[in-house]
Amino acid sequence: MKNKKDNKKVIYWLLTGCILIFIMVIVGGITRLTHSGLSISNYKLISGTLPPMNEAEWHDAFELYKQYPEYQKLNNHFSLEDFKDIYFWEWFHRLIGRFIGIVFLIPFLYFLITKQLTKPTIKKSIILLCLGAFQGFLGWYMVKSGLVDNPDVSHYRLAAHLTTAFITFAYTFWVALDLMFPSKKDINTSFRNLIRWGLALLILQIIYGAFVAGLDAGFIHNHWPMMSEGKFMHETVYIEQSPLYKNFIEGKSGVQFVHRVLAYFVVLFIAVIWYNSRKLTLTKYQSLGINNLLILVSLQFLLGVLTILLHVPVWLGVVHQVGAFFLLSAMTFTLHRFSK
Repeated sequence: MKNKKDNKKVIYWLLTGCILIFIMVIVGGITRLTHSGLSISNYKLISGTLPPMNEAEWHDAFELYKQYPEYQKLNNHFSLEDFKDIYFWEWFHRLIGRFIGIVFLIPFLYFLITKQLTKPTIKKSIILLCLGAFQGFLGWYMVKSGLVDNPDVSHYRLAAHLTTAFITFAYTFWVALDLMFPSKKDINTSFRNLIRWGLALLILQIIYGAFVAGLDAGFIHNHWPMMSEGKFMHETVYIEQSPLYKNFIEGKSGVQFVHRVLAYFVVLFIAVIWYNSRKLTLTKYQSLGINNLLILVSLQFLLGVLTILLHVPVWLGVVHQVGAFFLLSAMTFTLHRFSK
């Protein structure tokens, strides 16, 4: 009997990948906020799967860490126990990355050999595998930037690494939705394009969220709605870097200011999407997507404000990142429901 192509098992495989990427992003956020990302300064694909298993191996790992700027300039007071704490999160983050690679590759090969995938799904799956491999490369490329002189990773590379993770998730979710909703329908192209612009704006905001994280820009100007008492724009926004434009991509104050302002635009844009949707006859899933967008963007805005006011506690920084993940999920789902 011939296998039915693109069956439920394929959908479950893709959704499992979505969940694992979600977990990966959470652990990545914890790794960043606990300053654990530079604790492992080498990359061994197979042997690096296991952490140090005895005191001698821990001693060797710690001695390797001591050779790099983070220990020499920031953490030279660390004991072995302190090192073990930060090592865990980076090791766990990399372990999940390896596991995701296995979960994507082995079932894909199984479905391919047993002919359970259509040609379009095969092409999309290959794109997913390439995105996953590129994400792994970006992770190591990011870590390398903190092993030279400055004991911190490049915020550009951090943004590339995080944004690629979000895009990989969104694309995986989109492919799963293609299989869950195979029937095509007439679409309102102008409204679909409005949601597309909303998605582009949200991705830009995610990039600036990564800039804020990479520059530790959330630990300054901890007031709201003003950046400081009585000032919507703090003077350091435009004088911290030279030339002027660098303030808004490399200056802590400027990057935080852009992230704040973009938050207002994201809320406003989603409110416009919701308002315009009231003029349309919506299906159940279209209505679900639109309403969830409005709820999640409101919650995410609140989380952002609290993160600033409370000086970025680790748990709240992670929750704020999770909020961005859910908001992107809702935007992806809504766009799909108005596209196919």
